[in-house]
Amino acid sequence: MSDRLPGFSTLAVHAGAQPDPTTGARATPIYQTTSFVFNDADHAASLFGLQAFGNIYTRIGNPTNAVLEERVAALEGGTAALAVASGHAAQVVVLQQLLQPGDEFIAARKLYGGSINQFTHAFKSFGWNVVWADPDDISSFERAVTPRTKAIFIESIANPAGSITDIEAISTVARKAGVPLIVDNTLASPYLIRPIDHGADIVVHSLTKFLGGHGNSLGGIIVDAGTFDWSTGGKYPMLSEPRPEYHGIRLQETFGNFAFAIACRVLGLRDLGPALSPFNAFMILTGIETLPLRMQRHCDNAKAVAEYLAGHPAVASVSYAGLPNDKYNQLARKYAPKGAGAVFTFSLKGGYDAGVSLVSKLQLFSHLANVGDTRSLVIHPASTTHSQLDDAAKVKSGAGPDVVRLSVGIEDKEDLIADLEQALSA
Repeated sequence: MSDRLPGFSTLAVHAGAQPDPTTGARATPIYQTTSFVFNDADHAASLFGLQAFGNIYTRIGNPTNAVLEERVAALEGGTAALAVASGHAAQVVVLQQLLQPGDEFIAARKLYGGSINQFTHAFKSFGWNVVWADPDDISSFERAVTPRTKAIFIESIANPAGSITDIEAISTVARKAGVPLIVDNTLASPYLIRPIDHGADIVVHSLTKFLGGHGNSLGGIIVDAGTFDWSTGGKYPMLSEPRPEYHGIRLQETFGNFAFAIACRVLGLRDLGPALSPFNAFMILTGIETLPLRMQRHCDNAKAVAEYLAGHPAVASVSYAGLPNDKYNQLARKYAPKGAGAVFTFSLKGGYDAGVSLVSKLQLFSHLANVGDTRSLVIHPASTTHSQLDDAAKVKSGAGPDVVRLSVGIEDKEDLIADLEQALSA
């Protein structure tokens, strides 16, 4: 190619990939192997000592996974990425590099219910403490900062309500506090929002959702923006201090603007072990090739469905940032001008019982705990994904008892509306 920078759709198809040098295969092969042969003893030693890049063992890295990592890093505008077994695994690996026992991180209240549970309960066993802040009140993040704060975590488009988070404003808080901003970009995908462009230092995804897009493969990914100086203030010893397992290497000093991605690989993935299967990496790569086409169709369908629901007499309210009168519409116009995403919620006038009843009557929408599929999906969060929360916490997270969540797929929008009509009428 010329010196022209490739566009998003071109990167979605080509970034990170070349024809296989041995066979000429154009599609990235599935390197379904546990380990890789070394050239000689010196080669092996250099790989294990981080003095050379290459393949050792699929738990640490794999050529199929490497293409996926390069592609998502390119789409997000990051310096490097690391693929892992799930979105939850990505969050564990990221925070392991940042937090010591007794440390804190600030998280937005509006998050996927599984993340709320992970942060509140599972992370306690590591001695990591979450402090909650309100993404609609930026000052709440400022007030939550203490000397023990080591990171801020938000979602670009929050699950389940589809609300848009003011990334730049929260990035300003993180900069002032001297901590990295971590953005879960799962619901937006880089097609709609690139958080690094708005001040994020680390981006995570559940690859299971829109990036893979077909509901057939679990995966997660961590993208290093290369923007944070890990050596200042001694806050992040995993990156700034000599690593005894690597002969005293300081990762920040040695690897510069992709040091965080290296730390996640050689300190997190290596020891915690949540490796992504090469087969799943292949499936997710295939899905990413059509990401721009799918995401636009998702958004167009979601807006049509939201407009229909907003006018239905059985519906009390619709929370979709793509609607002109929605409280997040201005943020959607700023951060996601191509579309406000495909996941949103609406409330039924019949409350909890009406929500439970509706999901059982839908026929085209599948009732299951996932989002980001080509198929349209529905769930009642208060009785499922957010059921571990008390009623007050459910409401704060956007999952009140009368709320139904939709993940709108790429079917014909007329068929989706007809399915909702028959279920609401029944």
